[in-house]
Amino acid sequence: MTIEWRYTMEQDLGVLSVAGYLGGDAVHRFTGAVGWTLARGTGPVVVDCAGLHGWSAEGQLALADAARELAAHDRPLHLAAIPADGSLVPVGDHPPIEVHCDLTAALAALAALAVNPGADASAEGGQEWRTSGWPAVQ
Repeated sequence: MTIEWRYTMEQDLGVLSVAGYLGGDAVHRFTGAVGWTLARGTGPVVVDCAGLHGWSAEGQLALADAARELAAHDRPLHLAAIPADGSLVPVGDHPPIEVHCDLTAALAALAALAVNPGADASAEGGQEWRTSGWPAVQ
């Protein structure tokens, strides 16, 4: 099983929404999505996990790798709506990863930090890219 993803550029940040199961089979696709965010956006990246059914240890390590890669470009990683078990394998060598209960809370927290000044936490973003399997209407 793999994942589907959608990347939306908001004002001064990116939202990478993922759906499916982030396991070993999906790590390559997730890594490609992170590369896509690096090539097309600026500012923090919120990985919206609301559509994830779960993740494996390999998937969690891919998140830690993404945090390192994004930090190398001065782009912090935030997680929103992590899978129900709430577990996140601490690797210890990745930058801090902020975890938020949902996407609205993540956007509000970033706006409060003035990372995204004047942004409406509920506003839809500007440009969007997605895998062919991502539903056109959410």
